[in-house]
Amino acid sequence: MSCNYAEGLSYYENKGNVGMPEFVDSAEDVEVKSVKLASMLRKSAWTVFHTGAGISTSAGIPDFRGPNGVWTLEERGEKPDVNLSFDAALPTFTHYTINNLWKKRLLHFVVNQNIDGLHLKAGSPPELVADMHGNVFVEQCSKCRKKNIRDICVPTVGLKFTGTKCPFFSGSSQKLKCRGRMKDTILDWEDELPVEELKQAEYNSKNAQLSVCLGTSLQILPCKNLPHLTKRNGGFLVIVNLQKTPLDKYADLRVFGKVDDVMHIVSRELHLNHKTADP
Repeated sequence: MSCNYAEGLSYYENKGNVGMPEFVDSAEDVEVKSVKLASMLRKSAWTVFHTGAGISTSAGIPDFRGPNGVWTLEERGEKPDVNLSFDAALPTFTHYTINNLWKKRLLHFVVNQNIDGLHLKAGSPPELVADMHGNVFVEQCSKCRKKNIRDICVPTVGLKFTGTKCPFFSGSSQKLKCRGRMKDTILDWEDELPVEELKQAEYNSKNAQLSVCLGTSLQILPCKNLPHLTKRNGGFLVIVNLQKTPLDKYADLRVFGKVDDVMHIVSRELHLNHKTADP
């Protein structure tokens, strides 16, 4: 499946603000702010990352609302020039750093809006990440509801049947396979968010001492409001994004910069293993 999976979604008119200008802090400011973020990560007993399309652009996957984003180009009657498949896409430095932060117990949960599966490819365990909009490498049984991680991406989007049967055993049986029909987990515009993922995202956001938003313009409900739950409960909010967001006024630290650049500095400051942090 092409990384421009949006072509498979149904028509939806209100895609939010697109093509907004990008801003970039000076190299000196990015350095100072990134060092402060590293300090905040050290002090926080419970940290949640909220990740959006901006953490995957350096992997060759287009964002949606940037100057050349999918929805921005669509508004101009154009299409993105994408020759990359999800199967071929590799994790970015940020994806590897997120996994390393989890290994160091400096990160405790990830609320992810991307479907590209790059958190999994970087080694982050499924229980660490709530894929709010689905995952191209995960399908779910329509009968027993169990999820299966695939080696190759699903051929469909919009919670459709993928053409495979459930590989799990039925109930407590260790002999009989469920044989239910598997569906992709990728949401279309009007689909409801997965119940368990939303429950975990809300719980962790409410209880976090620190929420860090990476590469998201925070325009889609309910994900746009989850980081604010941390602030409402006395926690801190950090936003790293090139475009302005609706939650900027609540941020304790706001970085206008590329996510990979910030994560390089954070990784250096926290002495993370750079051998496993490089794609």
